[in-house]
Amino acid sequence: GPAKPNVLFIAVDDLRPQLGCYGSPQILTPNFDRLASQGMLFERAYCQQAISMSSRASLLSGYRPDKGKIYLNGPLYKQVPDALPVNQHFLDNGYEAITIGKIFHHHSDEKKGWSQEAFHPKGAWEGRGYLTPEAIAWSREFDEKHPNGSKQGVGPAFECAEAEDTAYPDGVSAERAIAELNRLKDKPFFLAVGFHKPHLPFCAPKKYWDLYPEDTIALAPNPFVPKGAPSQALTDWGELRAYHGMPQEGPMPDDLARKLIHGYYACVSYVDALLGRLLDELERLKLRENTIIVLWGDHGWKLGEHGMWCKHTDFELDTHATLMISAPNAKAKGQHTRALTEFVDIYPTLCDLAGLAKPPHLEGKSVAPLLDTPEMPWKEAAYSQYPRGTIMGYSVRTDRYRYTEWRRIGEKDIKARELYDHQNDPAENVNVAEAPENRAVVEHHSELLKQGFQTIPR
Repeated sequence: GPAKPNVLFIAVDDLRPQLGCYGSPQILTPNFDRLASQGMLFERAYCQQAISMSSRASLLSGYRPDKGKIYLNGPLYKQVPDALPVNQHFLDNGYEAITIGKIFHHHSDEKKGWSQEAFHPKGAWEGRGYLTPEAIAWSREFDEKHPNGSKQGVGPAFECAEAEDTAYPDGVSAERAIAELNRLKDKPFFLAVGFHKPHLPFCAPKKYWDLYPEDTIALAPNPFVPKGAPSQALTDWGELRAYHGMPQEGPMPDDLARKLIHGYYACVSYVDALLGRLLDELERLKLRENTIIVLWGDHGWKLGEHGMWCKHTDFELDTHATLMISAPNAKAKGQHTRALTEFVDIYPTLCDLAGLAKPPHLEGKSVAPLLDTPEMPWKEAAYSQYPRGTIMGYSVRTDRYRYTEWRRIGEKDIKARELYDHQNDPAENVNVAEAPENRAVVEHHSELLKQGFQTIPR
């Protein structure tokens, strides 16, 4: 029969679905757009938890984050010792499985399930991502102040350096991926390539900053907490505040906000260029026709919306993520689907597309049928969750609504509810859970949560 299809599995950290192909023409993403034009763009894909560790562990293992308390953000094999992640399944089925850059969050999860040692790029001053003398000086100063600190060398939140693409770690990862494509071209491969940007700090070569004139950078239109949102729903974005020069409390000043948004856009365009090099090489090696490409961002990201930054919430902005899949035999190429899909669906989909048996533990549903028929009826709900200590926010997205319940883990009583009506309020600016006219909607969505999460007491 035909050769087994290859898999190019591309992760982009903190990539919100704000790309040309997602209807955001201001962001210059010709290669993301090119990949979308060759495959299926998922307009409504949702991660299971808006934080790197758990999102990735869930996506790679096929389990939702409640399994083995993956939501605690520990290594997958610590939380679920007998996990069979997608890379191991492909390895067991005759594929060479290679990991480059950030795929699993925890390096201990890379000790098995791959054909060779994981590749992590060095460069940019001890791997911290900085090239400019000021940034390195700030990092050193941080180290001196925190000699035993767990966070090493946190410098500025952004950097614009006159530099080649390969001066930063992601450029090194792209070079390594190209070398691996050349080595692997005659055998079936599962090649996982994880780009760190646009994760903080927003460091990118100057040519990508120059794509966006400063006067074109718009601030978030809704820099305020949603009306009626409970305290559990909110964060104080400590991840960003840890960087040099960021406000320790209170709102982000407009000038800094513009700089951060500019840096985020520059990083997205930088990764876009690296993606282009991978796609070019696949074509040059004549591998494109027999390679499944899946590209995902591990969760969304806030750029000042709701007066917040980063991820770590159950809001649409955090849980709604980038997903595109290009499969050789798909009938509907270059189309979009509005089907509600989830990251736990990726593993079973890859099994179907590669003709592998689906392990019985998988909790998602293969989206392979959507690649032929994007309009077909699909699931009613996509689920996400976010823990706040002993309280869990269980969240469900349906066609029109996002509904979230905050409850002590394992207990019946609900501490707070949120309901956002995307038909009338797509930016989630008003919590309408308490409106009397929404009682039936709340009850229906509460029931959906019980169906979606076995851990919610009946």
